[in-house]
Amino acid sequence: MDRRRVYVVDDDDAVRDSLSRFLRIAGLEPRAFGSAAAFLDVLPSLEPGCVVLDIHMPGLSGLDALQILHDRGSPLSVIMLTGSGDVAMAVRAMKNGAVEFIEKPYEDGALFAALEAGFETLGQRVSEAAARERAKAAVALLTPREHQVLQGMLAGLPNKLIGYRLGLSMRTVEVYRGKLMDKLGARSLSAAMRLALAAGVEPLADA
Repeated sequence: MDRRRVYVVDDDDAVRDSLSRFLRIAGLEPRAFGSAAAFLDVLPSLEPGCVVLDIHMPGLSGLDALQILHDRGSPLSVIMLTGSGDVAMAVRAMKNGAVEFIEKPYEDGALFAALEAGFETLGQRVSEAAARERAKAAVALLTPREHQVLQGMLAGLPNKLIGYRLGLSMRTVEVYRGKLMDKLGARSLSAAMRLALAAGVEPLADA
């Protein structure tokens, strides 16, 4: 990832400014927000990056903001900062996808180590999101019947049973199966299954 963006979200002006200046000197690209609400307002327009998010803020807390990021499926890597954390907060933060939970005052090295881990996680999430989009685009090329046959394959059904469930001959199922494999660019059953799962395809429901 060429550009290493860091979104600093903290209601303390002095902390926000000093941290932003420090990150800029370190060669990162900080952008500061004075509240979680201000950050979330522009979330759809933000480029991939790490978020340094303070937990204790008036209005929407850092933990609340993290929950929203998690619920929206945001790929941003989040590092939580707190001056008075506890185990319960740390557990909640980690369950909602935080990369690290750091207590103030912290060592510069600890923050940079957390940011490095955050950028590594971010790269993985961005790659996974791109793979999901490619899988969805491939599955979208299938006809309704081909999609149903794919669902049958995902359910682990043999061609004969897929045909019985769909009211098709086994030969017809084989034809649809060959066509969908070509459209998905899948050379094996396992490759087709991975694409189907990445695209969120559901197995064929019981009749």
